[in-house]
This record gives sequence, structure tokens and C-alpha cells, in this order.
Amino acid sequence: GGGGASAPAAPSTGGDGGAVAPAGAGGRSSSASSASGGGRKVRSGGILVERKDSSSNIPTPAWHAPWKLSTVISSHLGWVRSVAFDPTNEMFATGGGDRVIKIFDLAKACVAAPDALKITLTGHISPVRGLAFSDRHPYLFSGGEDKMVKCWDLETNQVIRHYHGHLSGVFALKLHPTLDVLVTGGRDAVARVWDMRTKHQVHCLTGHDNTVGAILTKGTDPQIITGSYDSTIKLWDLAAGKCMTTLTHHKKSVRALCQPSFENTFLSGAADNLKKWVGADGRFIKNFSGHRAVINALAVNDDGVVLSAADDGTMNFWDYGSGHCFQTSATVAQPGSLDAENGIFAAEFDLTGTRLVTCEADKTIKIWKEDEGASELTHPVDMAAWRKKCIAEAKRRY
Repeated sequence: GGGGASAPAAPSTGGDGGAVAPAGAGGRSSSASSASGGGRKVRSGGILVERKDSSSNIPTPAWHAPWKLSTVISSHLGWVRSVAFDPTNEMFATGGGDRVIKIFDLAKACVAAPDALKITLTGHISPVRGLAFSDRHPYLFSGGEDKMVKCWDLETNQVIRHYHGHLSGVFALKLHPTLDVLVTGGRDAVARVWDMRTKHQVHCLTGHDNTVGAILTKGTDPQIITGSYDSTIKLWDLAAGKCMTTLTHHKKSVRALCQPSFENTFLSGAADNLKKWVGADGRFIKNFSGHRAVINALAVNDDGVVLSAADDGTMNFWDYGSGHCFQTSATVAQPGSLDAENGIFAAEFDLTGTRLVTCEADKTIKIWKEDEGASELTHPVDMAAWRKKCIAEAKRRY
């Protein structure tokens, strides 16, 4: 109980939750009125605590169509570790354990056309773990476990810049949306901010105790958010190069972060939970609980569909607003693979949000789309289970 008095329900004044003193109590305090035979046992503090009904604040999940596998592309010769879409949505790039970057035509890849592969870029000498297309230049940036961060000119398909300074493998790479800087994070437990043009390191964001596995960048403070294998998330002041806030809620390594385009919040994924946070100051909003696996990738589209993809090949689809998991599925390893090759390393929605690309341990790239035949009648939201889950979580204290 919430410390409420064990009295019969007091008549309440409207909906404000305050109890009315019984008639004849005059203006006396409620503790005095109970002494004069008011009949209600009230704590000596004189405050009635009305416990909020936990069923009233259950968010109603938005309906989303379930997703299904559309195309499988088998092109890489090793695990596929990273993916990025170009700003025109015409092509996407993937990087793999075979040390190459492959650029595909998105429309052709979606229909599995044999000429979907546009070009293969070689130059890294270890798996390619981070990719990003620039919005303002014809450049593709890549980072790998060989400590190299490269800038490729897509008009000549050659490396035009190297950003030298990481002491170990680069595991994450992001471009700033408005400034010409790129942020890379890696196994040397720091995030490095580079000036794109001069190749100089602007900041070295130190403070994590383990690999920086995920990075977000935004145009407003905190402009850089890093998630680390030390299970913390740090929000950084880009101008000063200092940490503004450290979030220590996760119990396991944070390997994935994502943020939607439509609100200033972000989502972090670890093996214990997915957690949603306020983007401006890192206040905790809610847990998305239920995906019991090592989350390698998170992606969110403009419709508010979140994908969490795990090391064991399980995929959960969530409604971003409410945290309702509307689909749990698993990827299918391509024929001839071992069971152990059920794993997803990276995932990204295209710019329209209608196609989802996952990069997998069976060396394939899989493209998923919404089931067009589904409607709210064929795949209704299971409100009973959702309500039960919300109430169970509301009763848990932490």
C-alpha cells in the first residue's frame, strides 16, 4: 500500500483526490475530527493518500503492420558489420568482416536484381565497423578495426583523407548533422571529434572505462551521446569537449543507440533493457522490456517503429511512443549456415521508413518490409497482455 489510511472510501470532492471532512467537523483539522467520532482512521499527519489507479495511465499503443522478409542479398564474404544510407535514398553501403565496403542500388536490391551491386571499395585491412554518408558532400566515411578512419570521394571512388589517431579499433562512426565534423568511437574507450576538412582531431572525449560502441549526434545540446561497453551513456558538450551527464542505469554494455526524427528523445539498448531518455538532459522516461538478448542494433523510422536486433538473431519491433512490442521474430540464417550464424550486427531503415536493412552473421544483407495485407482486423493489438504487462511493471518498484 502507499501508506493510505485504512478507512472506508471517503466521499471525494470531484476528481481532485481530496477527502471531504464529515459534516459537523467545522473547520477543525481532520485528525481532530476523527478524534471526535468522525469514524475515519486517519494518520496523525492528517493526509489521505489516494493511490492512483495504475490502469488509468496505460498508454494506448499505435497500430503498426508486422514486418516480413522481402529480399536476401548474399554478397559479402564475411560477417556484415555496418550499413548506411545515402541522403538521396538511392543507394546504401555495407561494410563487412571481408574488409570491403559494398555499395548497392536500393531499388534494385529490394527486387534482388543481379546488378544491384554498384561498386566494391577496398582499402581497409580489418572489418569495417562504421559507415556514414555525408549530406553535404559526395563523401562516404568509414571506420574499421584496423584503427583507420577513411573519407572516400564517391565521384572518383578513392580515399581522399585519413583521420589518424585512434589507438585501437574503431567501432562506431557518426557525422554531425550541421557542422563539418565527424565523431568516431572505439576500443580505446574514447570518442574522437575530427574536423572533416583539416583532418585534425578537435576533441578527444575521454571518460568511458571501456569500448565506445555507439554514438549519436544532433544539432542541439548535448550534440554528442555515446554508449559504452562499461554500461554507461555519456552526454557531451561539443563546444567544451566535456561530459555534461553520465547515465548509469544500464547493467550491461550499451551497444546500440537510436533517435527518432520527430521528437527530442533517444533510445539505448543493452542486454538488460531498452531504455528511452529525454534528449535534452538525459532524464529517464521508460523501459522497453522483454528483449532478453545482447542488442547489437537499434533503428527507428518516422512512423515510430523501433527495431531491436540481437546477437542471437532475434528481432523485436516496438511502438516508440508507448513501448509496446508488437512483433517478435527471428531472422533465418541462409541455407548452409550454422545455427550459430543467427546474428544481426547492424540495422537501418531507409529514408522513407518502408524498408529495413539488416546486416547479419550468415554473411547476408536482408531487406524487410511491412506486410501489405495486414490490417488492424487481421493483426489486432493484444491489449489484454499489454495492460497486464503495464500493471505488472507499475507494481515493480525498480
